[in-house]
Amino acid sequence: MNQEQAYPDIKMFIDATWCEGSHGKSGAVLNPATGLAIGRVPHASVDDLDRALESASRGFGIWRKTSAFDRYKLMRSAAEKLRERAGEIARILTLEQGKPLAEAKLEVLLGADIIDWFAEEARRSYGRAIPSRSGAVQQVVIKEPVGPVAAFTPWNFPINQAVRKISAAIAAGCSVILKGPEETPASCAALVQAYADAGLPPGVLTLVFGVPAEVSSYLIAHPVIRKISFTGSTQVGKQLAALAGSHMKRVTMELGGHAPALVFGDADVAQSAKLLSAAKFRNAGQVCVSPTRFIVHKSVYEEFVDHFTSAAKNLVVGNGLDAASQMGPLANHRRIEAMEALIADATSCGGRIRAGGKRIGNEGFFFEPTVLTDVPLNARIMNEEPFGPVAPVSVFSELDEAIVEANRLPFGLAAYAYTKSASVIGAVSTGVESGMMSINHHGLALPETPFGGIKDSGYGSEGGTEAMEAYLNTKFVTQMNS
Repeated sequence: MNQEQAYPDIKMFIDATWCEGSHGKSGAVLNPATGLAIGRVPHASVDDLDRALESASRGFGIWRKTSAFDRYKLMRSAAEKLRERAGEIARILTLEQGKPLAEAKLEVLLGADIIDWFAEEARRSYGRAIPSRSGAVQQVVIKEPVGPVAAFTPWNFPINQAVRKISAAIAAGCSVILKGPEETPASCAALVQAYADAGLPPGVLTLVFGVPAEVSSYLIAHPVIRKISFTGSTQVGKQLAALAGSHMKRVTMELGGHAPALVFGDADVAQSAKLLSAAKFRNAGQVCVSPTRFIVHKSVYEEFVDHFTSAAKNLVVGNGLDAASQMGPLANHRRIEAMEALIADATSCGGRIRAGGKRIGNEGFFFEPTVLTDVPLNARIMNEEPFGPVAPVSVFSELDEAIVEANRLPFGLAAYAYTKSASVIGAVSTGVESGMMSINHHGLALPETPFGGIKDSGYGSEGGTEAMEAYLNTKFVTQMNS
């Protein structure tokens, strides 16, 4: 049996049962390293979604009454099952998504850590007592689960993105309908299986696939659903937020970014180039918090470009199942076309290709790690999130100039800076408009830290204690003692 034959049969998970779509519709799942189909993913019909909604409503009725301690124990069991299966799930993830096997395994193991962290938070959804103005009155604040959740997750991190939404919701006492990614369904299903095997009651967790616009419009508008969590593009996120707003549904949006990486003249240039290039080309640049605009002080600009370009040229690109591969393919042919269009536009505007710039071969969706310089601000890549292995490097002279450029775009998800100056650290920490900022290292997306953006990059958090608040209602109870 070859690796592609070992790809699992994909089903949906509705009312604790793995099932096909009731109308028999499905779509192909491709291996991005070959471009060939390796499986089929079922598409939910309206009938399937109705069954999912009815089940989620029942599941919420059960789960909201389950003690926080019992939720904690079940979640810890799910985390251990995920760890036990990490090797198998990582291989599946690489087959359908493309990232190197080592990255895939780290994603699965981080998923288990995220479950563990939210399991602990399940026991810490504290209310509070408020001193009253009368001795005869008692005032308390109670935290209650918001209700059934509709969660929508992307293909770039099929475990990581889904596990944050599922775990926060379940920890809070909510039920969840997860609309998983059609490009990477099997690893997402493996995550759901770990929860199911841990003993989650029927209806608490549901997994469906289908045409994104059809599934989202039906679920978001349905009265059973009380909360929406979406990770994806800004354009789609705005449409879903508007739909949710028309039905007064609570929303968390983790949307696109175009993260500035500021390298100052006093930085350790070799180290900054090493860390930034590793972050840039991780998952072939298909990362929402990937550094995407490199803004470097003129005094170290050429030195930085030399180090960064060398790193790009020496990166081993290949099938993620090959142990030697450091960067896998892009997810699909659309990403190849997007990279080619951005590079063609940049060079037509006067940009220079310092490394890469082309597709690799004609089998699969491989693309060279690419470095661009001398790209003007009106080029598309300086304004649109590339979501691929293309890095434009520009120059600045003054601190204020760098901050202005960092804030020029409507995005505000992540930002990075390298400097040894305490005053510069203070200036960028307060001056750069971003939901997250990492200085002199890359420390984002830990389970215990907030994860989210501002401006067109969305709102709400998918990490830290802040993530739990989105799944909890605050109820105030005031009582006159007789």
